[in-house]
Amino acid sequence: MRPGVSGVPFNKMNGLGNEIIVVDLRGRPERIAATAAIAINGAPSTRFDQIMAIHDPRTPGTFAYIEIINSDGTRAQACGNGMRCVVQMLAAETGQASYVFETLAGILGGDEHDDGLIAVDMGKPHFGWREIPLSEEFSDTSGIELQIGPIDAPILHTPSVVSMGNPHAVFWVKDDVWTYALERFGPLLENHPMFPERANISIAQVVSSDHIILRTWERGAGLTQACGTAACAALVSAARTKRGGRTATVTLPGGDLRVEWRDNDHVVLTGPAELEFSGTLDPVTGEWSRNEEAA
Repeated sequence: MRPGVSGVPFNKMNGLGNEIIVVDLRGRPERIAATAAIAINGAPSTRFDQIMAIHDPRTPGTFAYIEIINSDGTRAQACGNGMRCVVQMLAAETGQASYVFETLAGILGGDEHDDGLIAVDMGKPHFGWREIPLSEEFSDTSGIELQIGPIDAPILHTPSVVSMGNPHAVFWVKDDVWTYALERFGPLLENHPMFPERANISIAQVVSSDHIILRTWERGAGLTQACGTAACAALVSAARTKRGGRTATVTLPGGDLRVEWRDNDHVVLTGPAELEFSGTLDPVTGEWSRNEEAA
């Protein structure tokens, strides 16, 4: 840390391998600068997919305002795996099991269960082309005209698109999701002109009515071991297109998440979170140090 700069506490965590840094900025005016996020991600020990910055509440009835920052320094609206990490950290601190947070995606709730798993209410999905948003009007977003590869033999085509607080495109395949070069297609599709705010790109295989296999290229983060909002988007889109039911296990590279699209239209995401180590960091420069007891 630079002399004279007081570091703020952080936890390096993960949700099924989705690398998360939770920074506690309650009682402080600072925000995580984009340059700081990029610097933090540049260190091997603190590479991350998202930073979850906990700020003082802005809205009565909420515990905190959560700002979400991608590894490229851009802001995200929602992060299901990151929200589970926030709940686990706060539950360990306060002994409280249930929380209500405000994010750019709206008001979200989270609960730590007795078995250690954490359920997060991710709110309602949005299907309108302006809500997602898309750059072109589609009356039916359960399958839009978008493809990659030769016109007469596309590799991926006709994704279901939905907003789970952030934009998602889910491409359906019948074979192994690992046979697709998502590391090549992901950046192209994330930045496709169809998505004015960019998009999270997923490849999904429906194994049964209650099991989906999923890989995701995250907007602003790249390939990830798990993406909670993508799991929600896949479950909702599978149910919407009659490929599956309203409750399913979604298997990601990092493990399984349970997703339920409830009758009140809210999507609930359940899974684990894990603490790796703690430390302090400078929210302006990104300089950080690891707590000695955790070293």
